[in-house]
Amino acid sequence: MAVTRHNRRRMAAISATAVAALAFGGVAALPASAAPDPSGAGLIINADAPDRVKDSYIVTLDADKVGKATSAKSKALAKEYGATIERTYKAALNGYAVELSRAEAEKFAADPAVESVIQNRTFTIDATQTNPTWGLDRIDQASLPLDSKYTYPDKAGEGVTAYIIDTGVRISHSDFGGRAANGYDAVDNDNVAQDGNGHGTHVAGTVAGSAYGVAKKAKIVGVRVLNNAGSGTTAQVVAGIDWVTQNAVKPAVANMSLGGGADAALDQAVRNSIASGVTYGVAAGNENQNAANVSPARVTEAITVGSTTNTDARSSFSNWGSTVDLFAPGSSITSAWNTSDSATNTISGTSMATPHVVGAAALYASENPSATPAQVQAALKANATSGVVTSPGTGSPNLLLRVGSGGTTPPTGPLFENKTAVAVPDNSTVESPVTVSGVAGAAPSTLGVKVDITHTYIGDLRVQLVSPAGTVYTLKAFGTGGSADDIKTTYTVNASGQTANGVWKLRVTDNATYDTGRINSWGLQF
Repeated sequence: MAVTRHNRRRMAAISATAVAALAFGGVAALPASAAPDPSGAGLIINADAPDRVKDSYIVTLDADKVGKATSAKSKALAKEYGATIERTYKAALNGYAVELSRAEAEKFAADPAVESVIQNRTFTIDATQTNPTWGLDRIDQASLPLDSKYTYPDKAGEGVTAYIIDTGVRISHSDFGGRAANGYDAVDNDNVAQDGNGHGTHVAGTVAGSAYGVAKKAKIVGVRVLNNAGSGTTAQVVAGIDWVTQNAVKPAVANMSLGGGADAALDQAVRNSIASGVTYGVAAGNENQNAANVSPARVTEAITVGSTTNTDARSSFSNWGSTVDLFAPGSSITSAWNTSDSATNTISGTSMATPHVVGAAALYASENPSATPAQVQAALKANATSGVVTSPGTGSPNLLLRVGSGGTTPPTGPLFENKTAVAVPDNSTVESPVTVSGVAGAAPSTLGVKVDITHTYIGDLRVQLVSPAGTVYTLKAFGTGGSADDIKTTYTVNASGQTANGVWKLRVTDNATYDTGRINSWGLQF
């Protein structure tokens, strides 16, 4: 059993406000970052964003220099620059949201222990009300016309928990049948994530409602990061991601029908949460622009979703581009609403398309509970209908979501494993080798790295893959995962630049005292 200690949790933070990618809500283009001051002041990312929150910043820290964001050294660092710590994160990032003047923030940014200082910003949502229900009818068939049926697997998402990172969820709504629960409210900083807007309840209904949902038996957990006007800061959004990363009951999926200007800290929080084993669906955005300009839409590890109409045309508002993974119905979608336990509403947006995909991810995870987020993403894209979306946009994949009536086993190739246990002591680095032979040419762009590590408080660990040529791929960063125990997952690495054959190594570094463990086994899935 691990020894309890006051700084057992790694915290993280961001600044930059975030906005729901609901319907036609516009998001300002990313302004240029502020240039460093000739006097040596540091860079504040997005310092002059038009939607900035005055004197509010997210600071990410170099864990090798100051350790965890909760450490006395990290707190003293903030105090040195006159920063008031507003919020500290436990898993998604290593840092905190702070309040201080811009002049002091620039000085703070120049400190060598600081990785980044990012301006906190605000984003908003907007929706257009129209009429008919058709999305579920569309996603279970390859082509039009609709057949007035929705066929789905018998398990219907059973055993999967869907986290709705949004305006909250009306958990008493009849469409949820008692399967919805409060998770966390980052706006009020409590555990009651009730919906005062309607957007989150609508999204939850499409993911897992009994009448309007794709995965009708999945559990729903509301995570409120946007207020009743549909607005919230990036710091609040990251707090929600942080909570999910720490508390997710797996298999788990998460829906983020929100977005804003490009934001490195928000992107990293989502990546770290995905690395912990949670599959994320994120809205491409509603500005009819390249989704690569939008966070978290530009996170390649997430499933980025564009919107289509009932004629299979890309919705006029939907973002596009190579960052988009696939499209799903998003125009005129009817689902549950927050005004009563039987209320419904019909609205449009990539916010409405995304929960169709997250529901489909829940269906897949229910049938394949050990599938990694990368495998879920690949399976949904492989099963999508190709070539039916008209005017998908420059660089967009022409893929439309399609769900089947049964599960699909993740594809497998040669598996090379090392099942010899290796102890992981405090403050040490260990390696375990796997020899690959008989594989011609280069390693794949989707090399699976299966890892089984027993270790209390996994936030202490950095996990890396080392190729035969010595190239290092970080699978899990130091500081992510917080106080959770054990790592049993499969990471996906683009190793196409490496020769497949040779000795590969799993490198595990323990960066703190009190908690120890072992590598039970690991392997490479080609």
